[in-house]
Amino acid sequence: MRGQGREGKPQRCFAGYGNVLAPPLPVRSGRVSGQGGELPHPNAQGRVEPPVPAEEAGGGRGGGGTAAPAGPAAGLPSPVPAPSFAPARPSAHAPAGGLKRERRLPAAVPLGGGAGSAQGRCSDPAGTPLSAALLRSALRCPAVRPRPAAMWLSALLLGAFLLSGPVRGSDGSASTAITCFTRGLDLRKGTEDVLCPANCPLWQFYVFGDGVYASLSSVCGAAIHRGVITNAGGAVRVQTLPGQENYPAVNANGIQSQVLSRWASSFSVTGTKNTALESVGRSVSTARPSTGKRPKKTLDKKAGNKDCKADIAFLIDGSYNIGQRRFNLQKNFVGKVAVMLGIGTEGPHVGVVQASEHPKIEFYLKNFTAAKEVLFAIKELGFRGGNSNTGKALKHTAQKFFSVENGARKGIPKIIVVFLDGWPSDDLEEAGIVAREFGVNVFIVSVAKPTTEELGMVQDIGFVDKAVCRNNGFFSYQMPTWFGTTKYVKPLVQKLCSHEQMLCSKTCYNSVNIGFLIDGSSSVGESNFRLILEFVSNVAKAFEISDIGSKVAAVQFTYDQRTEFSFTDHVTKEKVLSAIRNIRYMSGGTATGDAISFTTRNVFGPVKDGPNKNFLIVLTDGQSYDDVRGPAAAAQKAGITVFSVGVAWAPLDDLKDMASEPRESHTFFTREFTGLEQMVPDIVRGICKDFLDSKQ
Repeated sequence: MRGQGREGKPQRCFAGYGNVLAPPLPVRSGRVSGQGGELPHPNAQGRVEPPVPAEEAGGGRGGGGTAAPAGPAAGLPSPVPAPSFAPARPSAHAPAGGLKRERRLPAAVPLGGGAGSAQGRCSDPAGTPLSAALLRSALRCPAVRPRPAAMWLSALLLGAFLLSGPVRGSDGSASTAITCFTRGLDLRKGTEDVLCPANCPLWQFYVFGDGVYASLSSVCGAAIHRGVITNAGGAVRVQTLPGQENYPAVNANGIQSQVLSRWASSFSVTGTKNTALESVGRSVSTARPSTGKRPKKTLDKKAGNKDCKADIAFLIDGSYNIGQRRFNLQKNFVGKVAVMLGIGTEGPHVGVVQASEHPKIEFYLKNFTAAKEVLFAIKELGFRGGNSNTGKALKHTAQKFFSVENGARKGIPKIIVVFLDGWPSDDLEEAGIVAREFGVNVFIVSVAKPTTEELGMVQDIGFVDKAVCRNNGFFSYQMPTWFGTTKYVKPLVQKLCSHEQMLCSKTCYNSVNIGFLIDGSSSVGESNFRLILEFVSNVAKAFEISDIGSKVAAVQFTYDQRTEFSFTDHVTKEKVLSAIRNIRYMSGGTATGDAISFTTRNVFGPVKDGPNKNFLIVLTDGQSYDDVRGPAAAAQKAGITVFSVGVAWAPLDDLKDMASEPRESHTFFTREFTGLEQMVPDIVRGICKDFLDSKQ
């Protein structure tokens, strides 16, 4: 509402702040620094920052503001002057030239017009419904306190709204209201009717499959993808199904679903018969139906969330870019994320690194395994100041943080969540490469991204895409401001717990070199040769091929050998599959032993000291004219695991002589070339088993 301050300037009263005097606040680098709840105000760039809710002006060392207590219901609260703040002293870590000259906001003015502003109105910064705003402001904003009858009527209306429960169709059937991000695995019934909200952001949906969806898919995203509803929302019937393999990727209705090799459970979506809704219920955080009873907690607090095993480093911004005030808000947000993750001995473990002029590891993964301990440690973090050398801190964290001595666990995804206010002072590209090489999944949470006018000051405008694990939208997360961040906590936690999306973790799918040795002899024939190439393509599709991930090479042999492409020729899956399709049939004799020696020397030789585990798949349809046992033994001695795949007249003895131990699980045979297709899952599983065994 508008009233007259000390200097006669109109001021707006925000519900939830009462009649509080605003202290003069120091300004650093164009951004207002301070502690506690504040009025919205423009910074040096002309940006207007919203008020800080009292619960988000969190404390820790460096303090935090407290909201003025509400006055009694029957009378006006007396003005409560906020504590004064001394101007910040220049830090010893300040950049050359010191801090910019501090300037003061206008002198303290009373917020709201008090009793003399009867015509004014309180506005709620959270934009809550009128009934809730009235109840909240009735005791805190004296100028618009409603009359008792109006206030009790608002309370009744609000109570009826909150207790309305599940949405009901015209036949009395209940549809549970869910969020945009509720997944199939969040549902507990075999068949359940749910209500999707309107205007969900399509680009944030994660959907796996087509028609039958993996249960980690968004229910509402799958419904839009299937065409059951539009982005206007609506009722959906969800049917739980068993898990399956090879969920396809299909682009439909504005949503690109993704490939998933296998998942333990699935679901399908259809429309419901009753879409006429009689009331609007609350949107709930999970899709469990309301029973009127508080659900039992199934999470063992000591063990933690076993479905979210991850080792996570929070790389927080402690530079002058963010300042003391927003640093406290950042700690508050990180604490909420840590608590929702479900930290425990068998769940996620977290640590914190502060990025400023020089990185500082605040605590390691091994230091705390309980959420309360982590939350206390985060609140105690002190603000360091200095330049935002985020690249330096990211590189240091990737190299030094995730060691066994510091609490890192084998086989658990390693994640760095980088919080960045504005933009970094140094280069992130090299740090991102180092992190990927160390098998670390980098997420960037950027806040207050540069405006058009500020882009000229940014060293590399593509710093986010170059730092994250994959430039596919999953690993980058944008928040407009540090104020009102509670709604961003759950979506970020869901990302961090999606282990199947952690593409930079070292797994059998992204950490192997697979060489195919293809028989091009005359007995194969052109049509059967095409079936062999189809088999090769299907095996290659199962792996994450990239410059830092898995790699594929192919050699065709008769009496001679021809390298079709090496491990370094193609670094994307699309290019590898295209190169396989373009292989031309040679025709000739069969010298498998010479071909194995050639491949060991010329294809695997250049990568023998690399980080990936090496595999060779030999495909042949007949007996070799030369010895295969010696060359195969030499290949295995060089660290190459050999799978032999025989078709038609290939002798079983030769196949076993070529295969690695145990020979039975590395030898495959089929009478017909069409039988190769059924071998693909077994070959992929065999590679993954060998990879995991090698890591034990």
